[in-house]
Amino acid sequence: MISRPRHVVIIGGGITGLSAAYAVMEEAKKAHASVQCTVLEQDSRWGGKILTHATQDLLMEAGPDSFLTTKPAAIELCRALGLESRLLPTNAEHNQTFAFCRGKLRELPQGLLAFRPQRVDHFMRSGVLSVPGMLRMGAERFWPRPTRLPADESMSEFFSRRFGAEAFHNLLEPLVAGIYAGDAQELSIQATFPRFRELERDYGSVIKGMRALQARPPKNLPSSFPMTMFMSLRGGLGELTQALTGILGAQKVHLRLGETVQYVEPAFHDDDSHRIFLRDGQCLVGDALIVTTPAYSAAKILEQACPEFATILNDIPYASTATVSLAYQAESIRPLIRGFGFVVPRKEQRALLAATWSSLKWQGRSKAGEILVRTYVGGRGRDIILEKEDQEIGQVIQQELAELVGVTAKPHFMEVNRWHRGMPQYVLGHQERLSSIASLLQGKPRLYLAGAAYRGIGIPDCIKDGMQAGKEAIQGILGDHAPVSLEKDGL
Repeated sequence: MISRPRHVVIIGGGITGLSAAYAVMEEAKKAHASVQCTVLEQDSRWGGKILTHATQDLLMEAGPDSFLTTKPAAIELCRALGLESRLLPTNAEHNQTFAFCRGKLRELPQGLLAFRPQRVDHFMRSGVLSVPGMLRMGAERFWPRPTRLPADESMSEFFSRRFGAEAFHNLLEPLVAGIYAGDAQELSIQATFPRFRELERDYGSVIKGMRALQARPPKNLPSSFPMTMFMSLRGGLGELTQALTGILGAQKVHLRLGETVQYVEPAFHDDDSHRIFLRDGQCLVGDALIVTTPAYSAAKILEQACPEFATILNDIPYASTATVSLAYQAESIRPLIRGFGFVVPRKEQRALLAATWSSLKWQGRSKAGEILVRTYVGGRGRDIILEKEDQEIGQVIQQELAELVGVTAKPHFMEVNRWHRGMPQYVLGHQERLSSIASLLQGKPRLYLAGAAYRGIGIPDCIKDGMQAGKEAIQGILGDHAPVSLEKDGL
């Protein structure tokens, strides 16, 4: 029987770290174990890149504005926190997306990412692809698979090989590479979209594989209202981190803001404890340690004790981005905009990566008579714009909106949010780096790395990764000593 409370220390208070803390406390409760948990965050707020700003008239997301529902971790967490009634689907009335291609915005068909466009006639008339380009994309079903698939290839190589260069540059690159704010010639298909490689391997074709999967009965989670591919919360994604910190506080988790970790001395034996040294000279002792900071920060924290970790973690590159929110009088731009927004292919050589008409995509993002626009700039090889002052960035965005959409009105509100080195890049060799990290972790008992730098950058990915680390931490410190609940086992 454990004679003292075990202590789990989590470095990083973004969605990964908070999810890890939630899992720690839930698993400890299931095991009827006495566990203390401390979360250290160097910033003055919780949530990391999840940051909702509200004014009297506007609700803005400085970071991500939604999460994907095909990965269930975010939905499951929202329900566990009692947020189901707060879930917000996209507005079906404006369910259209566009791409800027050959001088104008062209509508992308729904179902495109499933490679099953719902209105093929609309797709053919959109002008996104030439007739030869459409034929080549459709021929993917019959395109031969290489006799021997490479161990990995870039996103650009894979999609161009399967669907043709035109489909890749005009359609797929702005949709898939834009998720990572990366360069598709560098991004690893195995690390970013392994499912597509699996479909090619198993079915000989991505399209055939996707249609085979769609023929299976759906495994949707039960819900009291329709789910859309992307969801948010009525008060913004900040509601999620508020709910998490609220329940963690009620569970007596030590939530410490403004705490900078200088370095750690990780355990080297099963009976060792981790020693975490803070900038103010304090030293915390933890039975398990979960590091959820960006890879470059984790490298600095671990460098003194584990230089091998630092070398590998520093090899994970990052891109810098910014979101720019602008508010307009609705009458000045409403006739010019449709759908949820648009993406801009890299080949167009524009500063703007994408724009979302937030007031059309989500209910409650602006008051009547106003339109909130959310734009996205920066990214791998395109972050020079972030060297400009906020006002200059705003001028560039307004010029782009004028040239691409015809919006010449001046916004009455603008907010720029910069994310320096905010987006990890899963470049070629990423899977090998993960294998090396896993090997090093085997020699460091009860040390866990989690977060966007490793196995997925989306909110559901980070929640899943944090929850898994939290569960493993409890299993690691309790081992075979976890007490049995007689009531639970019915004895």
